[in-house]
Amino acid sequence: MPDINKLVRENIKRLVPYSSARDEYNGKPGVFLDANENPYGTLNRYPDPYQQNLKSAVSRLKGINKEYIFIGNGSDEIIDLTLRIFGNPGKDKVMIFPPTYGMYEVSAAINDLEIIKVPLNENFQIDVNKAEQYLDDKNLKIIFICSPNNPTGNCMHSESVEYIISRFEGIVLLDEAYSDFSDKPSFLRKTEKYPNLIVMQTFSKALGLAAIRIGMAFANPEIITYYNKIKPPYNVSTINQMAAIEKLSEGLNYRSQVKEIIRERERVAAEIRKLPVTIKVFPSDANFLLVKVTDADMVYRKLISNDIIVRNRSSVVENCLRITIGKPYENDLLLEALKNIQV
Repeated sequence: MPDINKLVRENIKRLVPYSSARDEYNGKPGVFLDANENPYGTLNRYPDPYQQNLKSAVSRLKGINKEYIFIGNGSDEIIDLTLRIFGNPGKDKVMIFPPTYGMYEVSAAINDLEIIKVPLNENFQIDVNKAEQYLDDKNLKIIFICSPNNPTGNCMHSESVEYIISRFEGIVLLDEAYSDFSDKPSFLRKTEKYPNLIVMQTFSKALGLAAIRIGMAFANPEIITYYNKIKPPYNVSTINQMAAIEKLSEGLNYRSQVKEIIRERERVAAEIRKLPVTIKVFPSDANFLLVKVTDADMVYRKLISNDIIVRNRSSVVENCLRITIGKPYENDLLLEALKNIQV
C-alpha cells in the first residue's frame, strides 16, 4: 500500500499552516474579542473553519466517520488542493481519461503539472492496458477518474477502477459528482481499504445546491489532515454551511427528486431516439444525456433560437450535445423544439 507521506510534496510537509483565531479557541461561545470582528450584526463572526456541524450531518447521511471527511469550497477547490499537496510543479504528472471533466486538466496546467491523456475507448470506458503502461512512472502522482463521467454520462467499470486504485502507488481521485443518479455502488467505503483513494462528491447535483459551492472529499484521515493544513482558513462561509445543514436536515427527501429526474431521463432519451435529427443517445448514469446528432452546431443554434440552452460538446465528442434533464415541462419544450428541426 502507498505511503501517503512519501507522496506529499516536501514543502507541504514542512509548511506551518496559518493559525486563525478559531483554530486557537474552539470551545463554547463566549465574549469573542480574539478575531478583530465587528461586534454588531448577525453575520459578523467568522465561520467554523472545519465545518464540524456540517461534517456531522454528512457523516450521518453517508455512514462514514467525520475523520474521513473534508468540506471544500466546491469540488474545484478539492481538485486544486489535491494537486498542490501531491504534485511538484514542473516535475510531476497527472493522468486523465478524456473526454472528461475539464477542470482536471485546467487545474493541473495551473499547477504546472504534465498531463498524461489516455482516451476512453469506443464504449467510453477506461482502456486499462493503455493506462497501465504509465502506472510505474515515479513522477505520475495523481489519477483522476470521473464516474459517472462528464460529458459521457456513464459509469466506469468498477473492476477497472479498483484495479487501478490497487495497482497504482500514487493518489486516485474518484469523482462521483453524479453517483446519486446511478444504480452502481459508490466507492465511498473503499476509502477505508485503500489509503491512496479520494472519493469526491458534491452538493451541486442531486442535493440541488449548486449556488452554495460545497464539495465533499472522503479519504483516509492522513490525507484529510493535509487538506486542512493547506486550505484557506475560512474556506466555506457560514451562510453556505447553514444552507447545507438545512438541506441535510430533510433526511432522504431529496431522493424523490432524484427518482423523478431518472424517470424523466429515461422518457426524454426514448423520445429523442425517435427523432430524425438523432444519431445516438448514449446510456446515462447521470442527470444528463449525451446525444449525437446530425449537425450539433446547427441543432444547438436552433435550440438557442427557442430559448433552450444545452451544452454543445462537439469540441470533445464529435457532433454531440449534452442535455441536462429539467422539469417535465422544460423537457417537453426541448422535445417539441427538437421535433421541429428539419434534417
